[in-house]
Amino acid sequence: MTQRDYKLHNGKKGAAIAVRVTPRAPKNQIIGALQDGTIKIHITAVSNEGQANQELIEFLSSVLGVPKDRLEVVAGNMGRDKLVSVLDMDSETLHKKIVESIE
Repeated sequence: MTQRDYKLHNGKKGAAIAVRVTPRAPKNQIIGALQDGTIKIHITAVSNEGQANQELIEFLSSVLGVPKDRLEVVAGNMGRDKLVSVLDMDSETLHKKIVESIE
């Protein structure tokens, strides 16, 4: 069994969002939600050496209107399914901004 490295943010307020990323898409866009609530996102970057994660953070930063340093992929760095932490935003606001951005 492999050990995972987790970063804990002590005393900071925020929310998290589960996403499924599809790289090499024609454009960056939020497609919708899966049955389990995971948000499906298409990213133009390839999934190579963290490029898709970097582009995901940049895209979510613009969608949510928060600085990139307030976003972090906290789980799933190497896979399509990821957990993204959003500091200084409550879950209701996060949900509203995601729903407004679905294409």
